[in-house]
Amino acid sequence: MVVIRLARSGSKKRPFYNIVAADSRNRRDGRFIERIGYYNPVASGNATGLVVNAERLAHWQGTGAQLSETVARLVKQAAKAAA
Repeated sequence: MVVIRLARSGSKKRPFYNIVAADSRNRRDGRFIERIGYYNPVASGNATGLVVNAERLAHWQGTGAQLSETVARLVKQAAKAAA
């Protein structure tokens, strides 16, 4: 099953997450199919904290991909900010 989830990168105490479409059997930070966006929880100033490619997200959901709970919350937040 394909799942859309966060893959952590960045240094210690400075998290940065890529939003990726990956096979659910792969590790969290392991191999993924496609990068859909990113989330930077420690963004400050004019830096963008959340970017999601809505077109690719809709494509993956159309093919049956499931969103993780955290990604679902972030997508809802991004849609609210865009409106």
